[in-house]
Amino acid sequence: MPNYGDFSWLKNIPYFCSQAIFSDETINYRMPSEPSQCDTVTITLRAGRDIVLQPYLCTEKSRLPMKKMRASFVFDYYQVELPPSAETERYYFSIEGEGFTLYYTKYGVFEKYQTEGWFELLKNYYTPQWAKGAVIYQIFPDRFFNGDKKNDVLSNEYMYLGKPVKRVEDWFLNPEVEDIRNFYGGDLQGILEKMDYLEDLGIDAIYLNPIFVSPSNHKYDIQDYEHIDPHLGVIEVEEGALLFGSEENGEATKYITRITNEINLEKSDILFATLVEEAHKRGIKVIIDGVFNHCGAFHKWMDREGVYIGKSQGAFWDKNSPYHPYFYWNQEGNSYEGWWGYENHPKLNIEGCPALRQEILEIARKWVSPPFCADGWRLDVAADLGKTKEFNHIFWREFRNAVKKANPNAIILAEHYGDAKPWLFGDQWDSIMNYDAFMEPLTWFFTGVSKHSTDARDDLYNNADVFWGSMIYQMSKLPIQAIATAMNELSNHDHSRFLTRTNRQLGRLEENGSASAEEGVHLSVMREAVLFQMTWIGSPTIYYGDEAGVMGWTDPDNRRPYPWGRENQELIAFHKDCIRLRKENEALRFGSFKQLFGEYGVIGYGRFTEQNRCVVVLNNGDCKKEAHVPVWQIGVMEKGRMKALLTTDENGYHTKSEGFVVENGHLRLVLQPKSGILLKEV
Repeated sequence: MPNYGDFSWLKNIPYFCSQAIFSDETINYRMPSEPSQCDTVTITLRAGRDIVLQPYLCTEKSRLPMKKMRASFVFDYYQVELPPSAETERYYFSIEGEGFTLYYTKYGVFEKYQTEGWFELLKNYYTPQWAKGAVIYQIFPDRFFNGDKKNDVLSNEYMYLGKPVKRVEDWFLNPEVEDIRNFYGGDLQGILEKMDYLEDLGIDAIYLNPIFVSPSNHKYDIQDYEHIDPHLGVIEVEEGALLFGSEENGEATKYITRITNEINLEKSDILFATLVEEAHKRGIKVIIDGVFNHCGAFHKWMDREGVYIGKSQGAFWDKNSPYHPYFYWNQEGNSYEGWWGYENHPKLNIEGCPALRQEILEIARKWVSPPFCADGWRLDVAADLGKTKEFNHIFWREFRNAVKKANPNAIILAEHYGDAKPWLFGDQWDSIMNYDAFMEPLTWFFTGVSKHSTDARDDLYNNADVFWGSMIYQMSKLPIQAIATAMNELSNHDHSRFLTRTNRQLGRLEENGSASAEEGVHLSVMREAVLFQMTWIGSPTIYYGDEAGVMGWTDPDNRRPYPWGRENQELIAFHKDCIRLRKENEALRFGSFKQLFGEYGVIGYGRFTEQNRCVVVLNNGDCKKEAHVPVWQIGVMEKGRMKALLTTDENGYHTKSEGFVVENGHLRLVLQPKSGILLKEV
């Protein structure tokens, strides 16, 4: 192997030249990273030192020569300035050497001109600084902690989808197949009482599944957007009776009092404001869930259940109701359109009803404004809102304007499967729940099963080539503003728990039972995935209880209660250490990324800034592996030193500092089966 200290051998070596070339859209290589139309933008390209090169930054309209500005021990850095412009600019790099020309895009280095994978400079697209790389903790409120038993949903309090609701007396009981009307009693007071735990874990933000008035435990069928559900908040007024011997919710007088009494609603709203205030004191942001594509059949605008008769003029009962235009109606009778045909999810006619449109925008403003001061919205099935693509984009532009005017630091995150690019130009969503460029590739590589544990792909299991190809291709579709704030999840309320996926089995609760979701799981694989999650670009998002070892098939088994007193303390400690190391190393939150290694079962990558360089290598195979990782590619000195910050394998994990010597720019690692290591240059 050539001596990296003698640069004469580098000239005209295409391999070195191609591996040394690098640029990205982070602040490390583009200044500013989120430019306005008034900014001059400085773009940097890195190439091998002492190679005779002339790089060009190429746009659709120009070919600009880049000037060498500085050098490090192994790299030269070239720069060019782009003048202020309101237009979106796409660019790639052409690098001319002695006898060769190379092309560089988001996909990497090529010998031939590429029409895809160009870098993109979007103007006036700002995402909140606090959200970049923030660690988010997702809470499904009913299953986190019961802090106030007086507000618990009571058995037979009302009917939901043809059957009476039930209060689950045993907190540790796993969900039933028909879980939708079962309530464990978790609430906002419970979150407040566990705020010390959340702060100690090290999170930066809480994302709450819906908390507005709703008859279900998941609350994606909103009943009243104007108020927090008293079953999660405060119930002081308790007049009325439970529902026995009747299927009519109009007779559920205790329920009606609980969720419509002004005292209950007002105090529940105040409790939410208190929760946000307490979170803010600890440096924790709060993101709430917005379900605006549809509401619930219980909603006071529709009131199919007759809960609001005498209080609101529900459209189900009165065609002259002011709310009748809020919905899509069929010609015959009171038949309305449900989202995906679900009768319990009336599709909202935001596109055809200006009054509803303004009402939703007012709701969007209300909850991010004082006294509530939520720090953003996560948008449910956001691409489905409206009837046409054109209106969908028009509405989300209006929504963004309303939210950002009320709270410029609020984040707007959308649930979306597939290509989200049409919404990510800086005028609609800030970012997305990152399925395509995180959860999917990660799940296939580490487990070989789908995120629902319903499909298996042995050809994708441990396939490093497919993994890197998928990650880089999918990331290339997203602007840096979205990548830096994307919710990178291993699990959530819609998919199986990642720890269950590590058993590589297929199953669902109704077919296999809950016990099978706990069989044959591998904590070592879970730790590998968490290490990846906490060292990757974007916002690592922990689904409540994942850090404590909660398992479960897909919905509803993934909504098991948090196991207070029965937690896996080692896994919690592992999460804490990963989060701590993420915060101690700026490279892990704001740094550039570079793929360094990949073979069957083994992946390695670098995260780096000018001052901080980290390397992560993971061996998901069943055998010991040796890897020679080219750490010089992230700027580690040719005979430098690195130290291990965290090591995990089948026997557990530790944070003992072990030193490694870099030889000729490479790091030799012996990796145990199902292991991972995080290192830092010293």
